[in-house]
Amino acid sequence: MTGRERFLKALKREQPDKVPIWELIINEPTLSALYGDIGYFSFAEKIGLDAVTVFEDHRREDLGGGFFRDEWGIVWGLEPCGVAYPAGHPIKDEKDLEKYRPPDPYAEHRFDTLREAVKRFKGEKAIVLCGHEAFEFSHYLLGLENLFSAYVEKPEFVHRVATMVIEYKKAVLEYAIHEGIDAVVCGDDYAYRTAPLMSPEQFRTYCMPYIREMVDVAHRNGIPHIKHTDGNIWSIAEMIVSSGTDALDPIEPMAGMDIGEVKKVYGDRIAVVGNVDCTEVLPHGSREDVVEAVKETIAKASVGGGHVIASSNSIHPGVNPENYRTMVESAREFGTYPLDERMIEEYRTKNYIARYLQK
Repeated sequence: MTGRERFLKALKREQPDKVPIWELIINEPTLSALYGDIGYFSFAEKIGLDAVTVFEDHRREDLGGGFFRDEWGIVWGLEPCGVAYPAGHPIKDEKDLEKYRPPDPYAEHRFDTLREAVKRFKGEKAIVLCGHEAFEFSHYLLGLENLFSAYVEKPEFVHRVATMVIEYKKAVLEYAIHEGIDAVVCGDDYAYRTAPLMSPEQFRTYCMPYIREMVDVAHRNGIPHIKHTDGNIWSIAEMIVSSGTDALDPIEPMAGMDIGEVKKVYGDRIAVVGNVDCTEVLPHGSREDVVEAVKETIAKASVGGGHVIASSNSIHPGVNPENYRTMVESAREFGTYPLDERMIEEYRTKNYIARYLQK
């Protein structure tokens, strides 16, 4: 079975030959620490991922001092580790919105990396576009505090911004499907570790319509949709599942999201993706800690299929590269079907994350 077949079968809530392995994002130092500076695609081949993630390509204007402006007019700052954060927002009010024009979703350079992935992996590894719905780019454009104020004071303005964003994102997704992607993951995050960023009613009003629009584009074109959001989302999970999404990623254990419980409640409607802890275990744990976390995750989530193993968010700069290697090797060792019944019996009721929650 190819990685692509394995990945897509799991997203259909079916059982492949092995639990597929994927990661939304792999940052430095892991990206070059294990095999040298060979680039993400060669890394994915070396370590044996079943799917690769691709992003839109954006041109940057260097502003100096570790800052740049993207094609949306959003100013970004770069942390010393290389991770970018939004530092300047181009839309302050309705007047700014009237004058604002989003980037061209069909710009020739937009899909350079995607075309490279298709040329290299088509039919072998699943090619997953990281797209977005409306929330994340709305707060990049307005600023998070301003967006939340507008939820209360300017609801029509919020929807106008969201509509502009979603029309762009839908166009990108349609074009990426034409270019050859196999699935889309929409990366808007909606929650803190303890609760969603907004009330369930605000989520229903300002986020759900746009999640459904992206799901509809994916399904109309015959590809699966993966909804990514970390944090504690129990209070909005039913709404997310009701959008028609095919899978939920990454189901963060440090946020009280037990992947076994999620599968028990929603496993007849969605696949689950995740959720080896990347807050404590992958950065600081021993090799044995990682192996234990992988075994427990497989025992809780992989029985009967419908599970893609991944971290609980991403392989961020704080992850120990050797621990990520151990995670992948352990997933291959213990994730071959039929699964070891004794392992399942031993690990399905364990809770490795509990000791970290007590800190």
